[in-house]
Amino acid sequence: MIERRIAAAGIADIAAKIDARERLTLEDGVRLFECPDLLAVGHLANRERERRHGKLTYYNFNIRLEATNVCVASCLFCSFARLTPDSPAAYTLSIEQVLDKLRQRAHQPLTEVHVVNGLHPDLPFEYYTDMLRGLKQVRPGIHLKCFTAVEIAFFADLYKMTDREVLEKLIEAGLDSLPGGGAEIFAPRVRKKISHDKADADRYLSVHRIAHELGMRTNVTMLYGHIETYEERVDHMIRARELQDETGGFQAFIPLAFHPDNNQMRKLPAPTATDTLRTHAVARLMLDNIAHVKAFWIATGLEVAQQALWFGADDLDGTVQEEKIYHMAGARTPEIMSTKSIRRLIRQAGREPVERDTLYNVVTGPDEPDEVRVRVGTLDAVSAS
Repeated sequence: MIERRIAAAGIADIAAKIDARERLTLEDGVRLFECPDLLAVGHLANRERERRHGKLTYYNFNIRLEATNVCVASCLFCSFARLTPDSPAAYTLSIEQVLDKLRQRAHQPLTEVHVVNGLHPDLPFEYYTDMLRGLKQVRPGIHLKCFTAVEIAFFADLYKMTDREVLEKLIEAGLDSLPGGGAEIFAPRVRKKISHDKADADRYLSVHRIAHELGMRTNVTMLYGHIETYEERVDHMIRARELQDETGGFQAFIPLAFHPDNNQMRKLPAPTATDTLRTHAVARLMLDNIAHVKAFWIATGLEVAQQALWFGADDLDGTVQEEKIYHMAGARTPEIMSTKSIRRLIRQAGREPVERDTLYNVVTGPDEPDEVRVRVGTLDAVSAS
């Protein structure tokens, strides 16, 4: 029986706390990471996942745009950034080039544009506001999830504004929500070593607090599998949980697997599938006040993402399309997937697919045929394997 297995794994008291709806502590989280029985931890996480979402698994029809990889930060784990505009492989798209990315997809029923960039020191603030306004002109109903909290802090410092002023001006230009990138690990010890020259954890969380106060919903990420400890991972989750207690503005927690290729931490191994599944499971159990845990298939790989749907995750992100950050770090996943492929991937894992928009409103339910969102010329030729 599963109860015996949980007891044998030494986490029966944690299971009892979960059953009683008692909040888990830092010590509890560390014990879940150290528990020798991954499947026992996964069972607890899956039980919590199914209590919230049943068999449903969410995804969205989105496009990922990275308008520039020029970045003044020197994060050791990053394979995407180039320090100066004249560095090899550096690029900066013009506003028209960015808008063309959306125009070229006029036939696709996209619901979200996700923009993440490097911290470019020479672009005017109008580059970003014009981009937002232009994207809304091309597709008025599109949801713009753009610019990490690290980018917002960088804009404020560069353009001599407060974080709130930056967000207000971007919202006026069309910004709808913030992605969760840039969180890395909140622990000062780790952050000082791997990303010392960009916004710290307090600033990251402050930007999200302000965004929530302004009515936006956001996500929060965690980069795992490098030099952080289990305790630092759990501390990261608790700090996100505390802000959620305060504002209620986080929609999803997204564990992001460290990829070592082509960066300054390439001597480290990538996290294993076991570590990835356990991290998603512990996140589901620790983050009792954040509705969704996302398995970002670009980072985990398709097969592990499917398994994560039984270890606490209920969301696979979306079609993504032109993702560069992880692929420049050695990700071997497809760069794009069709909605049909994603729905098939979810069904093969024994779950029921639901296409959502950015705010988790249902676009296509599990009972509708998987071809319902397919249009001539979309990405259906892309295999899910």
